[in-house]
Order: sequence, then structure tokens, then C-alpha cells
Amino acid sequence: MIRGIHHPSLATPNLDTLLPFYQGLLGFEVISTFGWDAGDALSDLAGKITAVPNSTARSALLKAGNAFLEIFEYTQPLSVRSDAPSLTTKGIAHICLDSDDVRTDHALLSAAGVTFTSDPIDVGPMRLCYCQDPDGNFVELQEITDPSSGMGLSA
Repeated sequence: MIRGIHHPSLATPNLDTLLPFYQGLLGFEVISTFGWDAGDALSDLAGKITAVPNSTARSALLKAGNAFLEIFEYTQPLSVRSDAPSLTTKGIAHICLDSDDVRTDHALLSAAGVTFTSDPIDVGPMRLCYCQDPDGNFVELQEITDPSSGMGLSA
């Protein structure tokens, strides 16, 4: 049966805008890239799998620790945000990234111009804060400060 969550996937109108955030600022490693053009064999296969026929796309699969993240740029049809971003919008509200030091990550990202909803806050067995990536997707940075809580990840 299900063993766990492998990856969330983000759609973006510009992969080159998101890669520096996730790869450069957050330290994800690009594991693979791929893409297709409308009308080629891979586009036909992707259309059957996704129900998005005649698409053109490129993608990157990233990894940090035990987490994978997939980012898709569709240029046909164009990826667009249909709602203003909000943590209460129906659907996936945010992705949470495990950190070994949220305060340091917050400082480094803030120095790089990333805006946060707050400074890191201690909540029970964790320390956390939220920011947004260049596309407006909410990203939670979470540090488990009490390993005995059972909430920590093993890499």
C-alpha cells in the first residue's frame, strides 16, 4: 500500500524564476529535468496521463534530505494562478520544509529579499515561520525542537 508522500508538484509560468529560490536559497538539488513539445510523442503520452492534450512543458525534480519537489512550467497551456494566494484557499495551502535551524534559514532568506509572515515562532515541539516563493506559493519552514515529540523526520 501507500508508503508515504513522494513529492508535491508546483506549476509555474517560469521555471527559471522558481529554481533559484528552491535550489539556490533553500538548497534543493536538481535530480532530473525533462520536457516535451506539443505534438511530439511525449506530449501525446503526457496528454493521456494528465488529460492536458497538446501541451508543451518542462520540469525539474528536486531533492533535499528525504523530500522531493517537482516543478512544472507549462507554456501551452500557460500556467496561471486563478486565485489570489491565501493559506485558506481551497487546495494545497502550503508546503512544509524540515529545517535544522529555522532562525538561521529565516535570516539567510530575509537577507536575500524573501518576505516572511512573521519571525520564527515556537509552537509546542517546533519552531516555524512562513514565506512565499517567487510565484506566491506559501512555504513553511519548520524545525522540530523537541525530538521526543515523535514529529521529526529521519533523512
